[in-house]
Amino acid sequence: MRVLSLFCALLFASPAVAETVIAARTLRANTLVAPEDLSISSQDVAGALRDPISAVGLETRVAIYAGRPIRPEHLSEPAIVDRNQKVSLAYRRGGLMIITEGRALQRAARGDTIRVMNVASKTTLSATIAADGTAYVQKD
Repeated sequence: MRVLSLFCALLFASPAVAETVIAARTLRANTLVAPEDLSISSQDVAGALRDPISAVGLETRVAIYAGRPIRPEHLSEPAIVDRNQKVSLAYRRGGLMIITEGRALQRAARGDTIRVMNVASKTTLSATIAADGTAYVQKD
């Protein structure tokens, strides 16, 4: 009886289906991914995303053509600072905080370290972008 139940379990077990997230339409670089931009393919593509929820709300780093698999390296957190945008440039040490105007020299998402020019002194500094878009100068 035990052999028969094992045989039935193997006979009626459905094979595991690997799903791959693909682009439903061509997505240009720097596009915010929405649910309608994604589709599921039954093909198994190594290194591609398997869960569409993990891509929604992220931004494309490169152009992704319709029907192509979406890989994690194609996506990043959405940029909150654009190139040449004015930002608050902050330096904090202990209880002292100095804030001045800066200009972002690159696009950046929260947590990215980019080059920022101090508008007053024309000095270029490395700064990390905070959630509110403030650029915090790196401490040496």
